Amino acid sequence: MASVDLAQTPVRQLNATLHALPADTNETLWNVRNPGGKHAIGVGLDVPVTVEIHGHVGYYCAGMNQKAHVVVRGNAGVGVAENMMSGSVRVEGNASQAAGATGRGGLLVIEGNASARCGISMKGIDIVVKGSIGPMSAFMAQAGNLVVLGDAGDSLGDSIYEARLFIRGAVKSLGADCIKKPLEPADRVILKDVLARAGLSDAARPEEFCLFSSARKLYHFHVDNVGEY
Repeated sequence: MASVDLAQTPVRQLNATLHALPADTNETLWNVRNPGGKHAIGVGLDVPVTVEIHGHVGYYCAGMNQKAHVVVRGNAGVGVAENMMSGSVRVEGNASQAAGATGRGGLLVIEGNASARCGISMKGIDIVVKGSIGPMSAFMAQAGNLVVLGDAGDSLGDSIYEARLFIRGAVKSLGADCIKKPLEPADRVILKDVLARAGLSDAARPEEFCLFSSARKLYHFHVDNVGEY
């Protein structure tokens, strides 16, 4: 196990070292201590390694992640796992705004709460929040699944495309073109799979959730819908 102390080693040096790892590296477990809320820790990873960060992180931790498994044993700042392609990111605390923004693949798990705009413009990522999410979450969400075991704030799914939003708790309000839909058997299969991959199969049952997705009225401009744009 490799160990890096960010009280002594610059984040840029840590990231450069991780970027230089070959695809067949045998240094597959990295222990990062004293992150101290620093920004951009573990961004752009492209090898199947596990990076455990012991403490709170700042902006864009594990952004653009591909193949790696990143664990934050603390809270995360703005944009954790932003534009993630594959692999997984797990935050054991709370996450600030725009968690998983524009993510194209992989799995983001937040064991606490997530702030505003969680999953904004998500494009295929699966996001699981064990707590609640803030306003404007899943704004312009295009693909993927957002699973929330708690509540959702105002304007959930505003201008949503084809993402699925599974919410177990209360929804304060829905955004433009986002509606509640029946939870079909195929949706339950998808939800069960996402919960299993997040390690939360025992924490919630698919039938406890409501499904929200696009009403598909805003795909093309129509004068009758002008008030919704």
